[in-house]
Amino acid sequence: MSHPPIARLRALRSVELLTPSFAEATDFYEEAWGLEVVESEHSASWLRGTGEQHHALQLTRSDRTGLGRLVFAVATPAEIDEAARRLEARGIVPVAGPGPLDQVGGGYGLRFHDHEGRLVELSAETWAVAPRGQDTAVPVGVTHTVLNTPDIDAAVAFYCDVLGLRVSDWSEHQMAFLRCNADHHCIAFNQAEWVSLNHVAYEMSSVDHFMRGLGRLRHHGIVPKWGPGRHGPGNNTFSYFTDPTGLVCEYTSEVAQIVEDRWIAKVWRRVPELSDLWGTAGAPSKEIRCHMAGSPESRVIPAGSPESPVIPEGAQK
Repeated sequence: MSHPPIARLRALRSVELLTPSFAEATDFYEEAWGLEVVESEHSASWLRGTGEQHHALQLTRSDRTGLGRLVFAVATPAEIDEAARRLEARGIVPVAGPGPLDQVGGGYGLRFHDHEGRLVELSAETWAVAPRGQDTAVPVGVTHTVLNTPDIDAAVAFYCDVLGLRVSDWSEHQMAFLRCNADHHCIAFNQAEWVSLNHVAYEMSSVDHFMRGLGRLRHHGIVPKWGPGRHGPGNNTFSYFTDPTGLVCEYTSEVAQIVEDRWIAKVWRRVPELSDLWGTAGAPSKEIRCHMAGSPESRVIPAGSPESPVIPEGAQK
Protein backbone atom coordinates (compact mmCIF):
# COMPACT_ATOMS: atom_id res chain seq x y z
CA MET A 1 0.00 0.00 0.00
CA SER A 2 1.49 3.35 -1.01
CA HIS A 3 1.12 6.35 1.23
CA PRO A 4 0.99 9.98 0.13
CA PRO A 5 3.62 12.40 1.47
CA ILE A 6 2.72 13.56 4.96
CA ALA A 7 2.44 17.26 4.08
CA ARG A 8 3.23 19.94 1.56
CA LEU A 9 6.36 21.62 2.84
CA ARG A 10 6.51 25.34 1.98
CA ALA A 11 10.10 26.15 2.93
CA LEU A 12 13.02 25.30 5.17
CA ARG A 13 12.08 27.62 8.03
CA SER A 14 15.05 27.33 10.38
CA VAL A 15 17.87 25.13 11.61
CA GLU A 16 18.94 24.35 15.17
CA LEU A 17 22.66 23.85 15.76
CA LEU A 18 24.17 22.29 18.86
CA THR A 19 27.38 23.91 20.05
CA PRO A 20 29.74 23.67 23.02
CA SER A 21 30.97 27.17 22.02
CA PHE A 22 27.59 28.76 22.62
CA ALA A 23 28.61 32.34 23.52
CA GLU A 24 31.25 32.54 20.80
CA ALA A 25 28.86 31.13 18.18
CA THR A 26 26.11 33.59 19.14
CA ASP A 27 28.57 36.48 18.87
CA PHE A 28 29.80 35.25 15.48
CA TYR A 29 26.36 34.90 13.91
CA GLU A 30 25.22 38.26 15.27
CA GLU A 31 28.33 40.45 14.97
CA ALA A 32 29.98 39.05 11.85
CA TRP A 33 27.49 36.89 9.98
CA GLY A 34 24.75 39.52 10.11
CA LEU A 35 21.83 37.82 11.85
CA GLU A 36 19.91 39.56 14.63
CA VAL A 37 19.24 37.99 18.06
CA VAL A 38 15.49 37.98 18.70
CA GLU A 39 15.68 36.19 22.04
CA SER A 40 18.40 34.76 24.20
CA GLU A 41 18.55 32.55 27.28
CA HIS A 42 21.34 30.91 29.23
CA SER A 43 21.47 27.87 26.96
CA ALA A 44 19.90 28.97 23.68
CA SER A 45 19.67 31.93 21.35
CA TRP A 46 17.39 32.59 18.39
CA LEU A 47 18.56 34.70 15.45
CA ARG A 48 16.69 36.05 12.45
CA GLY A 49 17.60 37.33 9.03
CA THR A 50 15.82 40.04 7.05
CA GLY A 51 13.08 37.62 5.94
CA GLU A 52 9.67 36.90 7.41
CA GLN A 53 10.64 33.97 9.63
CA HIS A 54 10.68 34.59 13.39
CA HIS A 55 14.15 33.05 13.42
CA ALA A 56 16.40 31.34 10.92
CA LEU A 57 18.86 29.87 13.41
CA GLN A 58 18.62 28.48 16.91
CA LEU A 59 21.88 27.91 18.75
CA THR A 60 21.65 25.48 21.67
CA ARG A 61 24.38 24.90 24.24
CA SER A 62 25.37 21.24 24.12
CA ASP A 63 28.30 18.97 24.86
CA ARG A 64 28.21 17.77 21.25
CA THR A 65 28.46 19.61 17.96
CA GLY A 66 26.09 19.23 15.05
CA LEU A 67 22.51 19.44 13.90
CA GLY A 68 19.81 19.78 16.54
CA ARG A 69 16.82 19.87 14.22
CA LEU A 70 15.48 20.85 10.81
CA VAL A 71 12.31 22.96 10.78
CA PHE A 72 10.00 23.11 7.77
CA ALA A 73 7.04 25.44 7.24
CA VAL A 74 3.59 23.97 6.60
CA ALA A 75 0.59 26.17 5.76
CA THR A 76 -2.05 25.32 8.39
CA PRO A 77 -2.55 23.53 11.72
CA ALA A 78 -5.01 21.19 9.97
CA GLU A 79 -2.16 20.04 7.73
CA ILE A 80 -0.04 19.39 10.83
CA ASP A 81 -2.80 17.19 12.28
CA GLU A 82 -3.08 15.34 8.97
CA ALA A 83 0.71 14.93 8.86
CA ALA A 84 0.57 13.24 12.27
CA ARG A 85 -2.08 10.81 11.02
CA ARG A 86 -0.05 10.04 7.89
CA LEU A 87 3.13 9.52 9.93
CA GLU A 88 1.39 7.06 12.21
CA ALA A 89 -0.02 5.23 9.18
CA ARG A 90 3.61 4.67 8.19
CA GLY A 91 4.51 3.46 11.66
CA ILE A 92 6.41 6.65 12.53
CA VAL A 93 5.46 7.95 15.97
CA PRO A 94 5.83 11.73 16.48
CA VAL A 95 8.01 12.55 19.49
CA ALA A 96 6.15 15.84 20.06
CA GLY A 97 2.78 17.12 18.92
CA PRO A 98 0.68 17.61 17.02
CA GLY A 99 -0.19 20.67 19.03
CA PRO A 100 0.94 24.12 20.11
CA LEU A 101 4.74 24.32 20.30
CA ASP A 102 5.87 25.58 23.69
CA GLN A 103 8.96 27.32 22.35
CA VAL A 104 10.35 30.66 21.32
CA GLY A 105 8.63 31.59 18.06
CA GLY A 106 5.49 29.68 18.95
CA GLY A 107 3.60 27.83 16.26
CA TYR A 108 1.56 24.69 15.93
CA GLY A 109 3.54 21.65 14.92
CA LEU A 110 5.00 18.23 15.44
CA ARG A 111 8.43 16.59 15.58
CA PHE A 112 9.63 13.18 14.51
CA HIS A 113 12.87 11.41 13.67
CA ASP A 114 13.83 10.57 10.12
CA HIS A 115 15.23 7.15 9.17
CA GLU A 116 18.73 8.15 10.32
CA GLY A 117 17.77 9.80 13.61
CA ARG A 118 17.65 13.49 12.63
CA LEU A 119 14.99 15.50 14.42
CA VAL A 120 12.54 17.05 11.94
CA GLU A 121 9.93 19.64 12.92
CA LEU A 122 6.95 20.76 10.84
CA SER A 123 5.26 23.96 11.98
CA ALA A 124 2.51 26.39 11.05
CA GLU A 125 1.37 29.73 12.49
CA THR A 126 4.69 30.73 14.04
CA TRP A 127 4.96 34.23 15.42
CA ALA A 128 5.19 37.13 12.99
CA VAL A 129 8.13 39.51 13.13
CA ALA A 130 8.32 43.15 12.09
CA PRO A 131 9.77 43.77 8.62
CA ARG A 132 13.52 44.33 8.60
CA GLY A 133 15.16 46.37 5.86
CA GLN A 134 16.81 44.29 3.14
CA ASP A 135 19.25 46.94 1.90
CA THR A 136 22.12 45.78 4.08
CA ALA A 137 24.36 42.91 3.01
CA VAL A 138 23.11 40.38 5.57
CA PRO A 139 21.26 37.07 5.15
CA VAL A 140 17.55 36.84 4.37
CA GLY A 141 17.43 33.51 6.20
CA VAL A 142 18.42 29.88 5.75
CA THR A 143 17.94 28.59 2.23
CA HIS A 144 19.39 25.08 2.30
CA THR A 145 21.14 22.50 4.43
CA VAL A 146 23.45 19.76 3.17
CA LEU A 147 23.38 16.53 5.15
CA ASN A 148 25.92 13.72 5.10
CA THR A 149 24.54 10.19 4.84
CA PRO A 150 26.09 6.73 4.47
CA ASP A 151 23.18 5.70 2.20
CA ILE A 152 22.19 8.45 -0.22
CA ASP A 153 19.54 6.34 -1.95
CA ALA A 154 17.73 5.58 1.31
CA ALA A 155 17.94 9.25 2.35
CA VAL A 156 16.51 10.49 -0.95
CA ALA A 157 13.78 7.85 -0.82
CA PHE A 158 12.71 8.86 2.72
CA TYR A 159 12.67 12.62 2.07
CA CYS A 160 10.83 12.25 -1.24
CA ASP A 161 8.37 9.55 -0.16
CA VAL A 162 7.61 10.77 3.37
CA LEU A 163 8.22 14.52 3.12
CA GLY A 164 7.27 15.02 -0.51
CA LEU A 165 10.53 16.64 -1.64
CA ARG A 166 11.43 16.39 -5.33
CA VAL A 167 14.85 15.62 -6.81
CA SER A 168 16.12 18.59 -8.84
CA ASP A 169 19.53 17.19 -9.84
CA TRP A 170 22.25 14.72 -8.95
CA SER A 171 25.99 15.31 -8.83
CA GLU A 172 26.98 11.87 -10.09
CA HIS A 173 25.99 9.44 -7.31
CA GLN A 174 27.68 11.63 -4.70
CA MET A 175 25.10 14.36 -4.06
CA ALA A 176 21.33 14.71 -4.53
CA PHE A 177 19.58 18.10 -4.54
CA LEU A 178 15.98 18.14 -3.28
CA ARG A 179 13.41 20.95 -3.40
CA CYS A 180 10.14 21.77 -1.66
CA ASN A 181 9.33 25.01 -3.56
CA ALA A 182 10.70 26.91 -6.57
CA ASP A 183 14.23 27.03 -5.14
CA HIS A 184 16.47 24.37 -6.73
CA HIS A 185 17.20 22.81 -3.34
CA CYS A 186 16.34 23.19 0.32
CA ILE A 187 18.02 19.91 1.32
CA ALA A 188 20.91 18.14 -0.34
CA PHE A 189 22.39 14.80 0.63
CA ASN A 190 26.07 13.97 0.33
CA GLN A 191 27.23 10.35 0.29
CA ALA A 192 29.62 10.03 3.25
CA GLU A 193 30.93 7.68 5.90
CA TRP A 194 28.47 8.71 8.61
CA VAL A 195 25.37 10.76 9.45
CA SER A 196 26.39 14.36 10.12
CA LEU A 197 25.82 17.96 9.14
CA ASN A 198 27.76 19.11 6.08
CA HIS A 199 26.81 22.81 6.08
CA VAL A 200 24.02 25.37 6.40
CA ALA A 201 23.54 27.97 3.66
CA TYR A 202 22.12 31.47 4.11
CA GLU A 203 20.49 33.40 1.30
CA MET A 204 21.84 36.78 0.23
CA SER A 205 19.30 38.71 -1.83
CA SER A 206 21.59 39.44 -4.80
CA VAL A 207 25.14 38.87 -6.04
CA ASP A 208 25.89 42.43 -4.92
CA HIS A 209 24.63 41.67 -1.38
CA PHE A 210 26.64 38.42 -1.52
CA MET A 211 29.89 40.20 -2.41
CA ARG A 212 29.31 43.06 0.04
CA GLY A 213 28.66 40.44 2.73
CA LEU A 214 32.05 38.88 1.97
CA GLY A 215 33.56 42.34 2.30
CA ARG A 216 31.95 42.85 5.70
CA LEU A 217 33.26 39.47 6.90
CA ARG A 218 36.72 40.40 5.64
CA HIS A 219 36.46 43.60 7.70
CA HIS A 220 35.91 41.31 10.71
CA GLY A 221 39.05 39.37 9.76
CA ILE A 222 37.07 36.40 8.40
CA VAL A 223 38.00 35.06 4.97
CA PRO A 224 36.35 32.25 2.95
CA LYS A 225 37.59 28.70 3.40
CA TRP A 226 36.30 28.03 -0.15
CA GLY A 227 34.91 30.60 -2.60
CA PRO A 228 33.60 32.84 -3.90
CA GLY A 229 32.41 30.86 -6.88
CA ARG A 230 29.26 29.64 -8.64
CA HIS A 231 28.10 26.02 -8.55
CA GLY A 232 26.87 24.16 -11.62
CA PRO A 233 24.01 22.25 -9.94
CA GLY A 234 21.64 24.97 -8.71
CA ASN A 235 23.63 27.75 -10.41
CA ASN A 236 23.98 29.46 -7.03
CA THR A 237 26.95 31.52 -5.86
CA PHE A 238 28.88 30.13 -2.90
CA SER A 239 31.37 31.11 -0.28
CA TYR A 240 32.03 28.78 2.66
CA PHE A 241 33.22 29.70 6.15
CA THR A 242 33.57 27.96 9.50
CA ASP A 243 31.89 29.22 12.66
CA PRO A 244 33.51 29.12 16.15
CA THR A 245 32.07 25.63 16.64
CA GLY A 246 33.81 24.36 13.50
CA LEU A 247 30.52 23.98 11.62
CA VAL A 248 30.41 25.16 8.01
CA CYS A 249 28.21 28.09 7.01
CA GLU A 250 27.69 29.43 3.50
CA TYR A 251 26.64 32.68 1.88
CA THR A 252 24.76 32.01 -1.37
CA SER A 253 22.58 33.86 -3.87
CA GLU A 254 20.72 33.43 -7.15
CA VAL A 255 19.78 29.78 -6.75
CA ALA A 256 18.05 28.39 -9.85
CA GLN A 257 14.26 28.70 -9.88
CA ILE A 258 12.33 25.60 -10.87
CA VAL A 259 9.14 25.58 -12.91
CA GLU A 260 7.35 22.37 -11.92
CA ASP A 261 6.45 20.03 -14.81
CA ARG A 262 9.04 21.73 -17.01
CA TRP A 263 12.19 20.81 -15.11
CA ILE A 264 14.08 17.65 -16.00
CA ALA A 265 16.54 16.48 -13.38
CA LYS A 266 19.98 15.64 -14.71
CA VAL A 267 23.18 14.07 -13.46
CA TRP A 268 26.10 16.51 -13.32
CA ARG A 269 29.66 15.29 -13.67
CA ARG A 270 31.89 16.02 -10.68
CA VAL A 271 34.60 18.04 -12.38
CA PRO A 272 36.18 21.35 -11.27
CA GLU A 273 34.67 23.41 -14.10
CA LEU A 274 31.15 22.36 -13.03
CA SER A 275 31.66 22.59 -9.26
CA ASP A 276 32.68 26.23 -9.87
CA LEU A 277 31.46 27.75 -13.14
CA TRP A 278 33.42 30.96 -12.52
CA GLY A 279 36.72 29.19 -11.89
CA THR A 280 37.46 31.64 -9.08
CA ALA A 281 37.36 29.38 -6.02
CA GLY A 282 39.94 26.73 -6.80
CA ALA A 283 39.64 23.26 -5.29
CA PRO A 284 38.16 22.95 -1.79
CA SER A 285 40.94 22.63 0.77
CA LYS A 286 41.53 19.57 2.92
CA GLU A 287 40.54 21.73 5.92
CA ILE A 288 37.09 22.67 4.60
CA ARG A 289 36.48 19.08 3.47
CA CYS A 290 37.26 17.93 7.00
CA HIS A 291 34.84 20.47 8.51
CA MET A 292 32.14 19.46 5.99
CA ALA A 293 32.57 15.80 6.96
CA GLY A 294 31.55 16.72 10.50
CA SER A 295 31.56 14.37 13.43
CA PRO A 296 29.26 11.33 13.51
CA GLU A 297 25.89 12.04 15.13
CA SER A 298 26.15 10.24 18.42
CA ARG A 299 22.54 9.15 18.81
CA VAL A 300 20.82 7.65 15.79
CA ILE A 301 17.17 6.90 16.52
CA PRO A 302 15.39 5.20 13.63
CA ALA A 303 12.11 6.55 12.32
CA GLY A 304 9.20 4.95 14.13
CA SER A 305 11.06 4.57 17.40
CA PRO A 306 8.90 5.56 20.36
CA GLU A 307 11.98 6.82 22.17
CA SER A 308 11.56 10.46 22.98
CA PRO A 309 14.54 12.70 22.20
CA VAL A 310 16.51 14.39 24.90
CA ILE A 311 15.65 18.04 24.34
CA PRO A 312 18.65 20.15 25.36
CA GLU A 313 18.16 22.60 28.18
CA GLY A 314 16.98 25.89 26.74
CA ALA A 315 15.61 24.35 23.55
CA GLN A 316 12.12 24.91 24.88
CA LYS A 317 10.80 27.97 26.56
